[in-house]
Amino acid sequence: MTLTDPQARKNASFAFGLLAFAAGMVMLAYASVPLYRLFCQVTGFGGTTQVAKAAPDRVVERYVTVDFNTDTRDGLPWAFTADQRQVSVRIGEATLVAFTARNTSDAPVTGMAVYNVTPHEAGKYFMKTQCFCFEKQTIAPGQGVHFPVSFYLDPALADDPHLRRLTNITLSYTFFPLKPS
Repeated sequence: MTLTDPQARKNASFAFGLLAFAAGMVMLAYASVPLYRLFCQVTGFGGTTQVAKAAPDRVVERYVTVDFNTDTRDGLPWAFTADQRQVSVRIGEATLVAFTARNTSDAPVTGMAVYNVTPHEAGKYFMKTQCFCFEKQTIAPGQGVHFPVSFYLDPALADDPHLRRLTNITLSYTFFPLKPS
């Protein structure tokens, strides 16, 4: 058979299509994590908060209580707590809170925090201007470190009909152990 044969051309075309499909699937697999992260950051999906440069000019006279939850994963010998259990903030108002982590082991330990906001629908309105999340943090034995978080709730939250009865948001941080590099 040669490529001038109609069946050979059809088979070659089919084989090329399969190869292109397989290559596309491999590329999609490698791109899926960054694409998913970008999707979550843009939409607030899954409670992903947004990042902002500065607080807005508009402050709404509606208060929302923000509760703080802290956890550490197994293998991370840290005591990790929010300096305040909760704050009551006006929508659009810049707020600064802090968290404290203390290494309870006798060796330096490195960790990284991830976060989540619930209810998930509020994630797209939770705007951080300063955060320690997704950054490697190494704490010496017995040392305590304060981590500031600056945030505001986007004034567009007040205009969302699905969240008009929202009174509480929970910001959760979990620190995971990392191998030092």
